[in-house]
Amino acid sequence: QVQLVESGGGLVQPGGSLRLSCAANRSIDGIYVMGWYRQAPGKDRELVAASTSGAFTNYADSVKGRCSISRDNAQNTVYLQMNSLKPEDTAVYYCNAKLVLGATYYTYWGKGTLVTVSS
Repeated sequence: QVQLVESGGGLVQPGGSLRLSCAANRSIDGIYVMGWYRQAPGKDRELVAASTSGAFTNYADSVKGRCSISRDNAQNTVYLQMNSLKPEDTAVYYCNAKLVLGATYYTYWGKGTLVTVSS
């Protein structure tokens, strides 16, 4: 079982920055994929960024060049640095973990943290 707790959301002006944190209740060193998703009102949840245990990263086209995901295995924490924020980045941001045990994938979600980009 992996429990994830997000923090760092809030209200920020367009062009501003935020760093989201996702703290896990266990080591993330062996977790195959740690990622951030977001869901805006009336829209489906979408991938923002993901990081594999092999240090591969993947970003949504809408955030490339503005966001950076990083894993701190010593702190069991994943971060999402977001810069040059836009109103369309407003959403609830969810942390996600994909754990592989044998041939089975397990997916875990945090409860989310709200990011509001507005002047």
